[in-house]
Amino acid sequence: MTATLDAADVAALGPAAAVAAVREALAGGLDPDGGVPRSVVPLAHGQGLLMPAEYGGWFGVKVATVAPGNPARGLRRINATYLLHDSATLTPVALLDGVALTSLRTPAVSVAACRERLRALAGRPGELRLVVFGAGPQGEGHVTAVRAHAPVGDVTVVTRRGGPVPGWADRHPAAGDEVVAAAVRRAHVVVTATSAREPVLDGRLLSDESVVLAVGSHEPDARELDGALMRRATVLVESRKTALREAGDVVLAIREGALDPDRLVTLADLAAGRAAVPAGRPLVVKTCGMGWQDLVVAVAAHRRKQSTPLPGR
Repeated sequence: MTATLDAADVAALGPAAAVAAVREALAGGLDPDGGVPRSVVPLAHGQGLLMPAEYGGWFGVKVATVAPGNPARGLRRINATYLLHDSATLTPVALLDGVALTSLRTPAVSVAACRERLRALAGRPGELRLVVFGAGPQGEGHVTAVRAHAPVGDVTVVTRRGGPVPGWADRHPAAGDEVVAAAVRRAHVVVTATSAREPVLDGRLLSDESVVLAVGSHEPDARELDGALMRRATVLVESRKTALREAGDVVLAIREGALDPDRLVTLADLAAGRAAVPAGRPLVVKTCGMGWQDLVVAVAAHRRKQSTPLPGR
């Protein structure tokens, strides 16, 4: 029988357990560069994405759609479903809400990559200051994931037009406001989770101790970060192959001569002790999203659901 995990079931795993699932898979030898690339299918009104992965006795695939015109209709821009299989028999065991899974696993990968830097920053006097570009689910999800691992004292969320302050932030200025530049200068963590195709901030403003979590783009000609930041930062990617194929922040910085591809650090390098993140320069974590990330978090969510007693028992 195939189990069904709705959005609440997936979210119930929580960010700390999702981060642990990502780190445990990498520590266990999972090689992101050995995965199957996502397939992007051009559609009449957007894109279809197919994201398969196999690891640790499990196979799964996410089918996602991106419809840029949906927000104007009052509909979600991204929709997704995830189907998890036992890889020994290839029988389906669980059907998961793919949007909730993406909202959980993307921040989990970001925080898994920078957890040590977050802990070092949190060890100093005062709480962390966050600036989040984008008021959507990924912005909120990253704030929640960071809060699960370090004390957060202040959150500024930035969008093109500003607006009402969401419950997870302290203020909501419009991009270009002087308040934004001041907040970026003071920020310990900056999250870029937008649909922008051009840089959303001036990389020269960031302090040398800052962490930047860039998750908004997965196309080689779209970027949220400028070359000025990529030139001075340690750039950590989920996979070298994926970054050079899909990450416009990386691809365009290399094209401009602002980034040497040999300087890229991968999650696998970090997990295996082949690389370290030096202090004294910004840390950029650039992810595009990969099938293995969905898989390991989906398995964790499924196992949690299977071990949770039914009401009344």
